[in-house]
Amino acid sequence: MKARNPPQPPAEPVRTSITVSERVESESPSPVTTLDATALEQSPGAGIDDRLRLVPGFSLFRRTSALVANPTTQGVSLRGLGSTGASRSLVLWDGVPLNSPFGGWVYWTRIAPDELERVELTESASTSLFGDRAMGGAIALFSREADRQTGAGHLGLAYESGNRGTHDIVASGSYLFNHRWALSAGSRDFITEGWYLVPKGVRGKVDRQADVAFAAGTLRADYLGAKDRIFLRGDVLSEDRDNGTALQKNSTGTGTLAGDWSHQETADTFSALGWYTREDYHATFSSINAARSFERLTSTQSVPAESAGGAVFWRHGGSHWNLLSGADFSRAEGYSHEVFYPGTPTNRGGTLLQGGGFAQSDVTLGHVRFFAGFRGEDAANGTAFWSPSGGVTAGFGRWRLRASANRAFRAPTLNELYRNFRAGNVVTVANAALRPESLAGVETGADWIGERTSLSLTVYRNSLGDLITNVTRSVVPGLITRQRDNTGSALARGVEARLTRRLGPLRFESAYLFADSRISAGKRIPQVAKQQGSAQLAYERGSTLLATGLRASGLQFEDDVNSFLLPGYAVWHLTARQQLPRGFSLNLQVENLLNREIVAGYSPTPLVGAPRLVRAGLRWTVR
Repeated sequence: MKARNPPQPPAEPVRTSITVSERVESESPSPVTTLDATALEQSPGAGIDDRLRLVPGFSLFRRTSALVANPTTQGVSLRGLGSTGASRSLVLWDGVPLNSPFGGWVYWTRIAPDELERVELTESASTSLFGDRAMGGAIALFSREADRQTGAGHLGLAYESGNRGTHDIVASGSYLFNHRWALSAGSRDFITEGWYLVPKGVRGKVDRQADVAFAAGTLRADYLGAKDRIFLRGDVLSEDRDNGTALQKNSTGTGTLAGDWSHQETADTFSALGWYTREDYHATFSSINAARSFERLTSTQSVPAESAGGAVFWRHGGSHWNLLSGADFSRAEGYSHEVFYPGTPTNRGGTLLQGGGFAQSDVTLGHVRFFAGFRGEDAANGTAFWSPSGGVTAGFGRWRLRASANRAFRAPTLNELYRNFRAGNVVTVANAALRPESLAGVETGADWIGERTSLSLTVYRNSLGDLITNVTRSVVPGLITRQRDNTGSALARGVEARLTRRLGPLRFESAYLFADSRISAGKRIPQVAKQQGSAQLAYERGSTLLATGLRASGLQFEDDVNSFLLPGYAVWHLTARQQLPRGFSLNLQVENLLNREIVAGYSPTPLVGAPRLVRAGLRWTVR
């Protein structure tokens, strides 16, 4: 008699989670994108921001790489929410906020991409855990750790050189002793001559190549006990930039001290996290005549800022339910000291106090899992805000269905409240009367998981209130004046699709985002492309890795009145690595392989993105 096939167990309901702090994870009804060290290695880019651009929906305030952009334009957003320089998404490094305490932007140069273990991205506020900086989702970066199981540390050294005077030296090492204590350190020194920010046809005598030189270092100590884990970490960054003309420059010195303790029992995890960040930003600004033949210094800025904060978590895991609860607190203080030529010096700034309590739970009943969360927060200096969230997922064979809803907010940063700045002949004025932004979001989607193929489809709708953007106040010859303001309501809705296919040593990945993001008057939200996509094919067998791919973006607008159009673009990239004996490897990275010109902004002169960038180098790692 022919034996019957045993019944297949029901498919596990969708379980997506993002790591909150070391050993604490939060389940979420929304998908979480995870990029491991191999995936990060397959994507080219000297900075982690360039590698994350392969994720559709990941965008900075402008299309320019952090290599040559003023750091105040490096705010990040996901799924077409846009940014004003300040991020609408939270960025965490080993659980510690990486966003600037003054402006909310991110110094991506603080982190060497090849020293990361993984990156996790959630593109919505589907949980109630992270607070206002995660209105549009969260990005969690995690450093590589010493191997506790083998008792092995590591030692690594890498050097890369490329066109445009680029040199990059990365050194890292870790040592594990008694299987409980670990000490790790890393450093990075980088310099590039950069490229001209304006096209050749309009370039004038005042124009110079935008360049950067920076040095970053990290020192970390870990205790890796059976139940208790502790880490203490310090990191510093010093960078100097020429911003494309003889008189426009900026420099930054910043650093963070952080610590985390976690205790693990059978079903319960307790964790406490604390940090202190200090930042000093300096910049000069100028006006330029129409022929770009003459430049005049208009102002200098010095912006010292600091922040301190902490969080506590308790997570209970049961057979059919989980609960994560806790509280957090942060204090940020900063001032913009500005000297005008001619004019009177000004000193504007203040303090932002924020704190909140939260709880997030999920319950599994058969094929279905229900999610609910709630957060109450002092949005900034006494303004209360409530952030509920909820969702459901269900598994049926290879299919998994999901839906969620949430409410979130973002308080204006000290930068938006108090700091004026100038980019070319565009002046942006601060606004101390700004109100917090709010968001009400819903999404639904489906996933299909096969042996070699996976598909994912998500439809979302985010309604924004009191959206903060740069509003055009006046346009006169030689000067455009904008001011940060709450522009009323906006609607961001779209469709996201992902496909992954494995075939032996080949892996193909593609992703597409359609994002229709509009202010209530009908104009498109600035700096948001309606269509974005990427595709990548990677071959990895033995000691050889080859990867090539395409990143494409549709047209978008520079400003709130949609008068400055940024055309769409598509760029190819290439990555290759060949392992050699004795821990050596050869590496090659090519960005913008066909050297396409990308219009990245207007000042009001057109600004261009990165040309073809080629880097090759040698890496040595021993364990």
